[in-house]
Amino acid sequence: MLIREHESFHAASTMKTPVMIEVYKQAAEGRFSLSDSIRIKNEFKSITDGSPFTLKAETDSDTLIYKQIGTKRTLADLVYDMIIVSSNLATNLVIELVDAKNVTQTMRTFGAKNIQVRRGVEDTKAFQQGLNNTTTAYDLMVIFEKIATGKAVSPAASEAMTKILLDQRFNSVIPAQLPKDVKVAHKTGSITGVHHDSGIVILPDGRKYVLVLLGKDLKDDAAATQTMATVSRLIYDYVTH
Repeated sequence: MLIREHESFHAASTMKTPVMIEVYKQAAEGRFSLSDSIRIKNEFKSITDGSPFTLKAETDSDTLIYKQIGTKRTLADLVYDMIIVSSNLATNLVIELVDAKNVTQTMRTFGAKNIQVRRGVEDTKAFQQGLNNTTTAYDLMVIFEKIATGKAVSPAASEAMTKILLDQRFNSVIPAQLPKDVKVAHKTGSITGVHHDSGIVILPDGRKYVLVLLGKDLKDDAAATQTMATVSRLIYDYVTH
């Protein structure tokens, strides 16, 4: 079932799933290892003019990492935090390593033709020029289908990425109204007026389906969250009955 599947949305943090895939792809190519250590810093270059910008702990869902600036963490740890707590600082460190252009290019090879991963998070100059990460529901569906069927990089990489996605801490949409024995490997995304959830719903009998719910121009985030969670439950009911 597809509804307005090719409509463009600000990707918010849903773009962190393609970034994770790119990490596993480059690791498979031998460019680096997930056990490599990366120094944590808080200064990045705007994609507009290369000018420096920093992130603020108070606007990041992961505040702990800011206490670790100057220390080293493994790439695997950063990818995990990028997904499960949607760490913006971890995301920017990872994107700097793999390059946003490579992420978009890999998504094209997957058959995701419209998703654009242009930059990291909180690049205000880029935001002001409309240089945002964008996606469609169709493209996120394609990407999660690849993970679900073991075709994202490799069966082993797909399984590893699914395990990370299963640890997602933000569970107010797709899993919220589903039975406890249903597992959801997913990634959310939200900024002002935008709320998304995208992932793989894994039923107790082993069947799975991909669900992508994207919302924009939202005036009441709580009501939108409730509605999207209800849609998820209705789809579950349809699939299981």
